[in-house]
Amino acid sequence: MKIRVNGENREVEDTIQLSAFLEQLGFNRQGIAVELNHEVVSRERWQGIALQPEDKLEIVQFVGGGSYGGSH
Repeated sequence: MKIRVNGENREVEDTIQLSAFLEQLGFNRQGIAVELNHEVVSRERWQGIALQPEDKLEIVQFVGGGSYGGSH
């Protein structure tokens, strides 16, 4: 089936859970936020959600580091 992930079309298994899909993509469970069809999904719900045709996922990965550019 086809879904959309971060604006790109993807072909996925017909019966895949959100948690399994994220694992296939190699995301660290603690370092991401997921929005499914314009609704933020808590980590506790990932296991119980089966992806459906035409679902739209937005996956945001948190990145640490950088520097503060402000004055002291």
